[in-house]
Amino acid sequence: MPPLRTLLAVPVSLALLALTPTASSAPAAPATDALLPLLVTAGGAPGAALLAREESGTRYARAGRGISRGDHFRAGSITKTFIATVVLQLAAEHRLSLSDTVEQHLPGLVHGAGNDGRALTLRSLLTHTSGLNDFSADTKGLIPLSPLQAVRIALTRAPAEPGRFSYSNTNYVLLGMVVEQVTGHSYATEAERRIIAPLGLTGTSFPGARTSLPSPHGRAYAADGTDVTELDPRVAGAAGELVTTLADLDRFYAALLSGRLLPSRWLREMRDARAAHGLYGMGLFPQKLPCGITVWGHNGRITGSYVRTAATVDGRRVLTFRVNTTAVADPGLEPALLAAEFCPRTP
Repeated sequence: MPPLRTLLAVPVSLALLALTPTASSAPAAPATDALLPLLVTAGGAPGAALLAREESGTRYARAGRGISRGDHFRAGSITKTFIATVVLQLAAEHRLSLSDTVEQHLPGLVHGAGNDGRALTLRSLLTHTSGLNDFSADTKGLIPLSPLQAVRIALTRAPAEPGRFSYSNTNYVLLGMVVEQVTGHSYATEAERRIIAPLGLTGTSFPGARTSLPSPHGRAYAADGTDVTELDPRVAGAAGELVTTLADLDRFYAALLSGRLLPSRWLREMRDARAAHGLYGMGLFPQKLPCGITVWGHNGRITGSYVRTAATVDGRRVLTFRVNTTAVADPGLEPALLAAEFCPRTP
């Protein structure tokens, strides 16, 4: 799903007005904790939770029902940060180049309806500037597919103008196929070996076709209230298959942005958003907050789950929040939460 691009000033200012301290002997709750219940009352979620990782320690808060700190949940497009990290590690190892064409790695696959893999680079897939159609526009994220089936659906439509930012899950499905072609192993195996195991992300997995969530977990609900906890992750594949926890996402983004997973040159490449006109790097996107601070991270939306992780550029501060439904009804709440966490508070 595309990064949230919401006008920040009015919703953030309105939400933060509610945080004006009142006379009390009790210490004021952190601003994010005070905002969290709004994800339920105004955002339409049954439950919401956040975990903030700061130099002084971690802070957890929850609101509503059906959600707990240690829950496993589906992370949707946050999967893309993991896939991009693997691809950039392979580039650092000189096993591929970002200037390689899709045709070089997947010969004959991308063609038809004006699509041409000879003209598309791996860089264009990573930055969503390939112009390839998003297969999930046709499947609505509800139909389990093999990677080849997903790509073939996308190739029935003419591409958007190459070189312009156009978010497409097809890009990362193709990158998952490239990882397998280069390494001889699935993208899941490579991510587990290169990221999940070294960082000790014990709650994170690529479930493949497994429809159940690991224990512990709560329930997941569609917008109409239908229980969608059981879900075939092949509706998203390399673009959104991941299952994880709040603590694991905080740890992953802290490690990534602090330089533990990529050499400095390749981390700079990952954060370079110029190809996408400032909207997207490679598996990460920036968001400038009203106070001038820019945070980096990704969001993830899949049926029954929405999650957002954002971090300072050095990874020293990370916030992950989630709801147990597909989307947050009020688009102003996400930027308000980020501003409350990362912007300095005036006395």
